[in-house]
Amino acid sequence: MILKAIILGIIEGLTEFLPVSSTGHLIIASKYIDFTGEFANVFNVAIQVGAIFAVILYFKDKIFPKANNIRQARSVFRLWTKVIVGFIPAAILGFLFDDYIDAHFFNPTTVSIALIVGAILLLVAEAKLKRVQVRTTDELTFSQSFIVGVAQCMALIPGMSRSASTIIGGLFLGLSREVAAEFSFFLAIPTLMGAAAYKLMKAGFAYTPYEWMVILVGTVVSFIVALLVIALFMSYIKRKKLAPFAYYRILLGILVLLMA
Repeated sequence: MILKAIILGIIEGLTEFLPVSSTGHLIIASKYIDFTGEFANVFNVAIQVGAIFAVILYFKDKIFPKANNIRQARSVFRLWTKVIVGFIPAAILGFLFDDYIDAHFFNPTTVSIALIVGAILLLVAEAKLKRVQVRTTDELTFSQSFIVGVAQCMALIPGMSRSASTIIGGLFLGLSREVAAEFSFFLAIPTLMGAAAYKLMKAGFAYTPYEWMVILVGTVVSFIVALLVIALFMSYIKRKKLAPFAYYRILLGILVLLMA
């Protein structure tokens, strides 16, 4: 099971912050390496914590205030307030519909359809971005933060992608690609930490030492890979469009539908 944890940790780290759906990839991969069931579902959510620590480390200068810098501290406080505002919609809907989503949507067919639908929305959002209105997270308003949070709720359906959903919402509001991606990363911190904690609490933390080790291995691997991916993605998004990710989603969705 350790080898499976490493494979899935790599997949999580590669896909969590790209607009291609980490959950969708994990569901597909888990099916084909025969890693399914209640523990597998919790594992796939829990290892996202590794990717979150990668975000915290990469953006530490933006999300933690420096000592004795009052101006920056105010900026950081405003940013976290916007993140909390954006987090609220997914927190409420996730709590209310978690069991239903687990029972009905965690399957390759749902993932494949969501991959294709998300890809179309991503292409439409890219085409709509004619004039950038928000170039920094400081310019982001609380109402825009909330709307991006509402868009994030699309990611409750496996295959839609939390990153893609928030970026799509941001692009429709006139955020630059870089700001949309950054806020997506920041919004991931409470969202994924909350999801992992909720899953583990529902399971009662009732795992053997070996199972905890499996979770730890997957988490550490996802952290290392995600840290590299974040740096590459932020460099990419400053210069290029997101259309290639949309085309990849469509191809993968069609392939999974055919195989399903």
